[in-house]
Amino acid sequence: MSHIGKYIYGVIEGNREKIFDLNQITVSDSICSIKSQTSIENGSSTANTIYTISFQDISAVVSDSKMADYGQMPKDILVRQLLRHQEVIEMVFPEHNVIPMRLGTFAGDAQEVREILAKGYRTIKDIFGRIENTIELDIAATFSDFDSIVREVSETAEIKQLKQSLLDKKDGVTVDDQMKIGILIKKYLDKKRKEYADQILSGLGELTCNFKAHDLMDDKMVLNTAFLIDQSKQREFDKKINELNRQFEDRLDFRCVGPLPPYSFFTLEVKKAQFEEVDWARKKLGLTEDFITARDIQKAHRRSALALHPDKNPQASGIEQKFDEMTKAYRILLEYYRASNPTEETDGCYFNEEAFEKNAMLVTTVE
Repeated sequence: MSHIGKYIYGVIEGNREKIFDLNQITVSDSICSIKSQTSIENGSSTANTIYTISFQDISAVVSDSKMADYGQMPKDILVRQLLRHQEVIEMVFPEHNVIPMRLGTFAGDAQEVREILAKGYRTIKDIFGRIENTIELDIAATFSDFDSIVREVSETAEIKQLKQSLLDKKDGVTVDDQMKIGILIKKYLDKKRKEYADQILSGLGELTCNFKAHDLMDDKMVLNTAFLIDQSKQREFDKKINELNRQFEDRLDFRCVGPLPPYSFFTLEVKKAQFEEVDWARKKLGLTEDFITARDIQKAHRRSALALHPDKNPQASGIEQKFDEMTKAYRILLEYYRASNPTEETDGCYFNEEAFEKNAMLVTTVE
């Protein structure tokens, strides 16, 4: 029989115990099914409810659920779970700023939920500061008439010249010849995509705090990008999208999804640190003491960044790899430092095996 644990959807600000009345959502038994508002008694909730578990001034949005390994789920079931995970987060979102948790995150009980919040407290508070009064809007742009775009690029001089040279061949056009034409057409399509995407990003860039490009889903797609914007600029952003839609009226179709929580920019992940990895990171930054403060980590990072930055060492062999390793080491140390919950008095943590066991649970952002 599967153990009933706490499924974590995300984290919100505030420490008031709350049950969400989400009558619009009906979810399978593997997560939850919301029917009506209930009450919390003795720190637990009636089954089939979504509620909060708090630590200091932050709270996890959870439900009682059978613990499951999402990595072993069939794809069709996993997709349904993802949609339901997002539905819950988006129902909470209008009322609360929420940082999504990675799909399939479980805790054994309420105490473990609080431990996760405690370990991730500094990271979570930092993210809330960065996303305050912001929303995510996802913009997709596709070619309105893909066939006509293909015909258009096929008329470029280089492609026409290649086609003519192949037609003049005495032994006829081979499969390899056709592949050459296809590769050249793709080259010009990619050039056209980039041209349009750059124009769109240029038009929207000044209105955004950040943006993140997602993979293009098919050949017809020109842009698939998430934008993090200040809520006060949403109307202006929508106006700019309408202007771009008119500008590319015969060329592109636009689709806007949002407002959304900052899925594309910040999603929390709970993982177990490995002592060897943390020890490697400490040595990579040249830190040899067992007790290290945030100031020590920052100073070591700045020192290494100056010494290893590719712009300052353009001729050095393998400098980019060394810089990437240094950046990775800095991130690992910072995650471990935050997980140790240093006090204001000490502002530091121990980097030895005994202390490591207490700080091995890390709460960080998904890369």
